This record gives sequence, C-alpha cells and structure tokens, in this order.
Amino acid sequence: MTDPVTRAAELLKAHRESIDRLDAILVFTLAERFKHTQGVGKLKAEHDLPPSDPIREEAQIARLTDLAKRADLDPEFAKKFLAFIIQEVIKHHETHQS
Repeated sequence: MTDPVTRAAELLKAHRESIDRLDAILVFTLAERFKHTQGVGKLKAEHDLPPSDPIREEAQIARLTDLAKRADLDPEFAKKFLAFIIQEVIKHHETHQS
C-alpha cells in the first residue's frame, strides 16, 4: 500500500501533466483561431469593412457566457477572456486596414 504523501505526490504529478496538456491545447486552439480571424481581417480590409463588429461581439459574449455557465466556469472570467481575444483580433484587423 502506498503511503499518503507518495499518493499525494502521484496525484499532483497527474494533475500537472493534465494541466500541461490542456495548456498546449489552448495555445494551439488560439493559434488556429487567430489564423481564421486574420483571414476575416484580410477580407474586411479588401472590402473596406470596419475592423470591429459590435453586433457579432455582443452575440459572441452572450454565447460564451451561456457556454461558461454550462461548463461551470465563471461567466465574468469568460467575458473578460473573450474581450481580451476580441481586442487582439481588432488590433490585427486594424493592422490590415493600414
């Protein structure tokens, strides 16, 4: 039988390995997302469309808030996270507009 300290160390290691895998998934997912938003930015620039779309942003915030609630994630955190991503995307779009 494993002593409690060794068992705790094993569990800690397993949690950290899962966290590391999830961090990698987040990074690659964000990279993929930004590839698509860069495509959107190029299209907007080519067709002289504004870099931001407040109606879409509001819909996305509502959608993400709902997803967060269903996932048992703090909706305010989810909103802040999406706002940060949107701000970065708009910055990229404005770069394409220049």
